[in-house]
Amino acid sequence: TPGPACHSGISPSSLTPPPLPLISRNPNIYGSYMKIRGISRDLLELLLEVGRDRHPYEFAGILRETDGVIDEFNLLPGTVSSETSASLFLDMMPLDTHVAGSAHSHPNGALIPSDADLSFFPRVGRFHLIIGYPYTGVNWRCFRANGNPTEMEVIG
Repeated sequence: TPGPACHSGISPSSLTPPPLPLISRNPNIYGSYMKIRGISRDLLELLLEVGRDRHPYEFAGILRETDGVIDEFNLLPGTVSSETSASLFLDMMPLDTHVAGSAHSHPNGALIPSDADLSFFPRVGRFHLIIGYPYTGVNWRCFRANGNPTEMEVIG
C-alpha cells in the first residue's frame, strides 16, 4: 500500500537529478530476476520529507518494489541513527523477493557513497538511494550495489 501523500510543494520536474556518468555499463550485476523500471514520485517525495524531518540525523531503511516500481520504504526495528551514521538491524529485514535495496540520508549533503555505504550496499538489494541536505528534488542519487551511480526514473 502506498504511504501517505507528501505535500511538500516540490514541482514534478524538480524531482529528477542531473544525469551522472556511469562507471560501469553493466545493467544488472545480479541477474535478471527483478526488473526495476523506476521509483514512484510519491515515495521519492516522502523520502525527501523524511530527510528534512530527521535532519541533522541520518535515516535508513529498506526499499521494496511492486511490479517493477520502487514504491515502499520500510523502517526496520532496531535501527540506530546519529548525525554521522545510521545502522540497520538486518535480522529484521523482510524475507521476500520484493526488497529492491535501501535508502538513507547524508545530512552533510554529500551525494556519494561512503566506505560504510559501499560495504552495506551488496548486502541489501541492487538499488540504493542517498538523499542529501537540503532535501530538495535534486538532492538524491541512485547507486547500484557495487557503488556505481545509475539513473532512476521517477514514475507518476
